[in-house]
Amino acid sequence: MDIRNIAIIAHVDHGKTTLVDELLKQSGTYRENQQVTERAMDSNDIERERGITILAKATSVEWKGVRVNIVDTPGHADFGGEVERILSMVDGVCLLVDAAEGPMPQTKFVLAKALALNLRPIVVLNKVDKPDAEPDRALNEVFDLFANLGASDEQLDFPHLYASGRSGWADEGLDGPRKDLSALFDLIVRHVPSPAQQTRSEEPFRMLATTLGSDPFIGRILTGRVESGRLSVGTTLKALTRDGDRIEQFRVTKILAFRGLAQTAIDEAVAGDIVSLAGMSKATVADTLCALDVDAALPAQPIDPPTISVTFGINDSPLAGRDGSKVQSRVIRERLFKEAESNVAIKIEDTPGGEAFIVSGRGELQMGVLIENMRREGFELSISRPRVIMREENGERLEPIEEVIVDVDDEYTGAVIDKLTGERKGDLVEMKPAGVGKTRIVAHVPSRGLIGYHGQFLTDTRGTGVLNRIFHDWAPYKGAIQGRRQGVLISMENGVSVAYALWNLEERGKLFIGAQEQVYEGMIIGEHSRDNDLEVNPLKGKKLTNVRASGTDEAVRLTTPVRMSLEESIAYIDDDELVEVTPKIIRLRKRYLDPHERKRQARAEG
Repeated sequence: MDIRNIAIIAHVDHGKTTLVDELLKQSGTYRENQQVTERAMDSNDIERERGITILAKATSVEWKGVRVNIVDTPGHADFGGEVERILSMVDGVCLLVDAAEGPMPQTKFVLAKALALNLRPIVVLNKVDKPDAEPDRALNEVFDLFANLGASDEQLDFPHLYASGRSGWADEGLDGPRKDLSALFDLIVRHVPSPAQQTRSEEPFRMLATTLGSDPFIGRILTGRVESGRLSVGTTLKALTRDGDRIEQFRVTKILAFRGLAQTAIDEAVAGDIVSLAGMSKATVADTLCALDVDAALPAQPIDPPTISVTFGINDSPLAGRDGSKVQSRVIRERLFKEAESNVAIKIEDTPGGEAFIVSGRGELQMGVLIENMRREGFELSISRPRVIMREENGERLEPIEEVIVDVDDEYTGAVIDKLTGERKGDLVEMKPAGVGKTRIVAHVPSRGLIGYHGQFLTDTRGTGVLNRIFHDWAPYKGAIQGRRQGVLISMENGVSVAYALWNLEERGKLFIGAQEQVYEGMIIGEHSRDNDLEVNPLKGKKLTNVRASGTDEAVRLTTPVRMSLEESIAYIDDDELVEVTPKIIRLRKRYLDPHERKRQARAEG
């Protein structure tokens, strides 16, 4: 069968997964009476809860005798490592752009990767039926983006469609019939070339592994595109590293192909198709699976380096081991290295003591998702404040700079610009109107300055602002940036919090705990209204006497405590603080550093 391999790429929340839902429906993948969940490709629990795609996933549909393999990719910059690998196994990309928002930071990132691989994109202007949609402006901005990224003349001559993924239609013109997605299907078949690998079906078998999975029955599974040859179940293959070193020899126990949302066992894989293989025990992402007489490994796409690091340690608080079942450093280490196998965008390092591990990645959200997955698996952890990874070049210290795009109401622009360019040492690049009463601000800000900023940004814009960011470049170190201004309230006792004590502490600042909660010495129970830390006693009860007076029996009414999410907690803490994460609760606490650790941190901060 004729094959087309295509990836759908876009900024977060521009409608990729919803469009794939409609492609599956209209291609006849589902039965007429089949019950289908919304955003079917987001199969992970966290993806469904947060409404974002985290892991790239493949599916397959048939259209007029052509098999179209479609890969749905993440839209958030923190998961860009998934996109970088996936693009190496497709022959075309469908670039989805919100007709109201236009190209956003992740649009620029994924498009640059696609253009560098000489792929010719199809542009789909999505959500054109929204009241604030401006498809003509969005199309012009997309063309300018192509030109700025150095697209070739052939790539600049891109076809475009107007669509509404939710309503399930795509047309060549705005005044089209708005019936179905047949125009998009036909354009994919016409514009995306069939895999060049199909002409190499008689050569020895070779395949580059791009994603790693596992199955409780068949074990380790590697997915990729067959670069040459044919493969049958039972064939013996070998695995090579990027440098061509032999890892293992194994027998293929199963070949799985994507058919709709399911993976179906097939007898033979052919060049050009996207398949999953089982049977190996050591091979992983970026390795080459090939016939025994092949000596050279396939070139693997280089992955952009991590920009932040977080220290994962054992939970050594007085309440450790009460909620989780996995608390030993050995078990945490095994889990982290297993994650690094399948996620090439993160790196794991052991610390000298062996009790903690430095995990480097792309951003706070990526770290938050990893920690959330681990706590749901029963782990207890202590997490440090994210640290930016510096670089040395020609004796000069460089730090990562991020491009920040902010859409905000006009009345809040002053506060946002002041925070980004004043306190956080960013440079204002562009400021322009973005619709009725809105302004778009583009700034280049040090990554250090953005850690913990999102909460303050939402406060400054009364929850109406939208902030997007992506790695831009490396630049000379810009000096110290002020961290959190407020101090914290620290418990000086172990026990159960008392409502009367908390009621008296409310005038000192915002509380993070309520009555009848377990606390311990060194645990952070609130934010101080001043800039210094304050040790307080949340266990102090009301003194009882035998004298009755007016007001004695009044009930204590507490203000609802502030409950921070995992990402908010990680962004909130200072360098001498930790987040204690268990399957049931998230706590903040002080970390009292030894002198050697203090010196190491001082050197790292310059």
